[in-house]
Amino acid sequence: MTGQPTPVIIDCDTGVDDALALLFAVRHPGLDLRAVTCVAGNTDVDQVVRNTLIVLDHAGAGDIPVARGAARPLIEPARSAAHVHGQDGMGDMELPDSTRTPVDVDAVTLLRREILASPSPVTLIPTAPLTNIALLLRTFPEVTRNIERIVFMGGAVAVGNASPVAEFNVWHDPEAAAIMLTAGVPITMYGLDVFERVQVQAADIQRLRESPEPRLKLAGALLAHRDPAVTADPTPTGGLGDAGAVCAVADPGGLTTRLLPVEVSLAPGPSRGQTIVDRRARHGESEIHDGLREQALVDVGLDVDVDRYVKLWLETVEG
Repeated sequence: MTGQPTPVIIDCDTGVDDALALLFAVRHPGLDLRAVTCVAGNTDVDQVVRNTLIVLDHAGAGDIPVARGAARPLIEPARSAAHVHGQDGMGDMELPDSTRTPVDVDAVTLLRREILASPSPVTLIPTAPLTNIALLLRTFPEVTRNIERIVFMGGAVAVGNASPVAEFNVWHDPEAAAIMLTAGVPITMYGLDVFERVQVQAADIQRLRESPEPRLKLAGALLAHRDPAVTADPTPTGGLGDAGAVCAVADPGGLTTRLLPVEVSLAPGPSRGQTIVDRRARHGESEIHDGLREQALVDVGLDVDVDRYVKLWLETVEG
């Protein structure tokens, strides 16, 4: 590792895989985790704050500021993923509260403060609905001058999970995602196409679960958590999920991307929240006859070196 660590801020809705992302980000020597901001998504925002503080304790984090953010999307009501992550967002493990406390400013204020105060440009890593990020960009657009890149977990090229075509984070607040895509900074989309592939094997999960170290025991329990909808799945692997997006910041070479036009479907109906990724080699009929459309160009994750990221995550968290 050469040079200075990359300053990063994680914006999360701490559920099971956001927790895996935090455990990694705190401990990777190439990342300088400057702040964590919280938003409603997997569970309500107050529970997200509680979960985040607990995970930072287990990770052995220093004095990293944590702030409460948006309690609901820009337009629609909040819709949690408790049916996947448990009522507390963390697999209902009944973990004791942290003695840490959030800072006394809101998430957008903390984001602005930390981005502008950073001596080098910050990489934002949203692993949640993008409400906080949209509010930041609309309220304080000057922050873009000190944002290196936004690497967000969200969207899908092929198949969705919240709907047939929409991924949960974008589906939860499509307007916020659309605002982020037009922020004028480089963006990487770590979508479901790569998200679902990075799986930790059963033997590694068992080793973590049997560790006497609370950090590793928590990591193993998180990886062993199962979505009740797929509990019959015989595959005993555990997905890194959101943590893969943080791995992509620490080690970009493990993610294959292509710069493609992306827009978010905002209309009511079955396509709402879809990330429409244009992979055509030539312009379509609407562009030819009606003129080119303005679409954000995004580095879209299309392939991932699974073994590389699993090894990176395990070595970092266990190291």
